[in-house]
Amino acid sequence: MIDIGVVHGRFQPLHLKHMEYILAAKMRCRKLYIGITNPDNLHTRESVHDIRRSERSANPLTYFERYEMIRGAMAEFRVPESEYDILPFPISCPEYILQYVPKDAVYFMGLCDEWDEEKYKILKDLGLNIEVLWRKTLAEKGVTASWIRSCIATDQEWTHLVPKSVSAYLTSHELDKRIKRLEQMRMAEKDASLL
Repeated sequence: MIDIGVVHGRFQPLHLKHMEYILAAKMRCRKLYIGITNPDNLHTRESVHDIRRSERSANPLTYFERYEMIRGAMAEFRVPESEYDILPFPISCPEYILQYVPKDAVYFMGLCDEWDEEKYKILKDLGLNIEVLWRKTLAEKGVTASWIRSCIATDQEWTHLVPKSVSAYLTSHELDKRIKRLEQMRMAEKDASLL
């Protein structure tokens, strides 16, 4: 077991596949740093491999809201608070990454698409030690946050796709309503552009 590991994601919202990734990394290290990408509007840029990632509808939750969801889910999965921490991880502004996370950690990744490959290259170019937990095809990827946001927007069942604590947090803070409104606005704009 290694001392320090790092994972990262947007967690918009945190779902069960995110938890699979986080917990797989946690099993390999004593202390895990969970990096939240797109922590704010200043550290959010487009990528040729994921052009929607910078849109408002793809980033409906604030850094603080995602921080709270992760803490709740880690408690739900009984990970002691002393064994993890949550930090900003500005993957879109790689020049700032090492101002937030330790250089001497192992950076755990799951690779499923071109955006993951781009992130892998970003971290490799920073000279970081990367361990790939798995490689999956898009078909094998399973649940995605964009799918969950779409389910929320179209009144489909979604709560079984996220930890119970996340479902409770989203609904008790009415964040599901914000997600629905932003996703519906995006779909309406898309439909208008087709006319």
